Parts: sequence; C-alpha cells; structure tokens
Amino acid sequence: MQTLDMSTLVLRDVNAALQAQAETTNQTAWVVENPKGAHAVAVGLDAPIEVTVKGSTGYYCAGMNKQATVHVTGSAGPGVAENMMSGTVIIEGDASQYAGATGHGGLLVIKGNASSRCGISMKGIDIVVFGNVGHMSAFMAQSGNLVVLGDAGEALGDSLYEARLFVRGSVASLGADCIEKEMRPEHLAILTELLERSGAPAKPEEFRRYGSARTLYNFHVDHASAY
Repeated sequence: MQTLDMSTLVLRDVNAALQAQAETTNQTAWVVENPKGAHAVAVGLDAPIEVTVKGSTGYYCAGMNKQATVHVTGSAGPGVAENMMSGTVIIEGDASQYAGATGHGGLLVIKGNASSRCGISMKGIDIVVFGNVGHMSAFMAQSGNLVVLGDAGEALGDSLYEARLFVRGSVASLGADCIEKEMRPEHLAILTELLERSGAPAKPEEFRRYGSARTLYNFHVDHASAY
C-alpha cells in the first residue's frame, strides 16, 4: 500500500502520483492522509486503483474519475465525482451541492446526505444517497439513476429527460415536467442491483419512481408557463 501524506506533499504531487498509474499497475492500493479539506483531491484518475482519502475534502474530489475506486472517510465539498466516467466513489459522510454533476457513468455512493442539485445534468451515472437530497436534485438529468433512501427537497427532477429517480421518503415538490411513474419489474431489477452494489439498507419495494412527463421536449405554446 502506497501512502501520500498531504501534510508534507503538495496537492499537485499527490494527484500526479495517482494519475501516473497505468491500467497494468501493481500498485493498486493508495492512501491519502491529512487532506484537511483540500480541493480537487484524486481527480482525473484513469486506472483500476483503490484510493482511500482519510478525512474530508473540498471542491471536486474524484472529479473526472475513470476506473478507480475512491473512498472518502469523511465528507466532501461541492462537485464530488463531477463528470465521472466510470469506477466507484464512496463518501462516508455528507456531500455538498451538485454531487455527481454531469456524470457519464460509474457509481457514486453518499452514505450521509447530499445538498442541493445532486445529480444535476447527470448523463448516465448511478447515484445512491443513504440520506436526503436537497432542492432541484436531478435538474435536467438526462440518463442514469438517482436513488434516495431519505427525502427529496423541492423541485425534484426539474426539466429532466430520461433519468430514473427512485425515492423512498417524501418529496417536497416535483419540478417542471417531472411526474410519479409506475414501478415496473424492470425498474425493480435496476433498483435491486443498485441497492446491492452500494450496500444500502433498503428494499426496492419501499421506493417510488419519478421520471419525465415528456411534455417539454419540444416547445409548445400551451406549455409555455412550465419553462
């Protein structure tokens, strides 16, 4: 196991060491100590390595991740796993706003709560939040799955496209063009897999599904007030 101590190393050197790992590396286990809320920790990784960040991080932790598994033992600031392509990011604590923004793939697990705009403009990422999510989560979400074991704030799924939203708790309000939808067997199968992969303590039948009403895909004067 390789250890990178941010009390003695600058952020650029920490990220350079992690980014230098190739797909065939035999140095697969890494620990980052003393992050002390630093921004952009473990960004741009593209190798099947496991990185444990011991502490909390600032903005954009694990952004643009590919292949790697990044495990943060504390909480994460805004934009964690932003533009993630593949791999897994696990946050033991809470995540600030726009977690998983524009993510194209991979799995983001937040074991605490997520703030506003969780999953904004998601494009294929899977996000599982053990707690609650804030207002305007899944805003303009294009594809992928957002699973919330707790409650969702106002304007959930505003102007979303084809992302699937699963909420176990209450929803303060739905955003424009977001409606509750039937939970069919194929959706239960997707939800079952995500709950198992994330280790979430919930049963798929406890959730409700939300998605796009598809009335805003093309402008129509009758729907002008909804834009």
